[in-house]
Amino acid sequence: MAARVLVIGSGGREHTLAWKLAQSPQVKQVLVAPGNAGTACAGKISNAAVSVNDHSALAQFCKDEKIELVVVGPEAPLAAGIVGDLTSAGVRCFGPTAQAAQLESSKKFAKEFMDRHEIPTAQWRAFTNPEDACSFITSANFPALVVKASGLAAGKGVIVAKSQAEACRAVQEIMQEKSFGAAGETVVVEEFLEGEEVS
Repeated sequence: MAARVLVIGSGGREHTLAWKLAQSPQVKQVLVAPGNAGTACAGKISNAAVSVNDHSALAQFCKDEKIELVVVGPEAPLAAGIVGDLTSAGVRCFGPTAQAAQLESSKKFAKEFMDRHEIPTAQWRAFTNPEDACSFITSANFPALVVKASGLAAGKGVIVAKSQAEACRAVQEIMQEKSFGAAGETVVVEEFLEGEEVS
């Protein structure tokens, strides 16, 4: 018997996941919530009119629609605990728990994890107070600094500063002007490492 699968998300990544899942002979239908114009009606793929923010209603939808697997793409629902909530309700999910997703959703958590497990990383400190962050920046002996909003900022929360003054301006922009909203309540300040970025 072919399965019905629900993909959570609306971006290109989720569109690709749905497209690839639909190619499997083991999959009867792929629903995407909230989906996008490309997933609205594409063969075995269609959008589902269900909120991904109300996890109990989503679990009930999965049961009513006989969804056998939920695949979660975006970081925000993962950080909000969607996998744990659906799994607890008896719905099979593919994706990390909220605790595991902190590696992506909290730069501070990720840096602490790297330090704890002796994974090489740039020297760093985290701050919840902009004055403390700027004090550290002015005393840091790094040729360049990177200032990061600790939370999810849609891939935009990183500023490479070429001077201490520029790094302090970045802290002000992130923490006081709230350019990345709640994602910038904590900032990570680290030394700039030269090389190719891998993410």
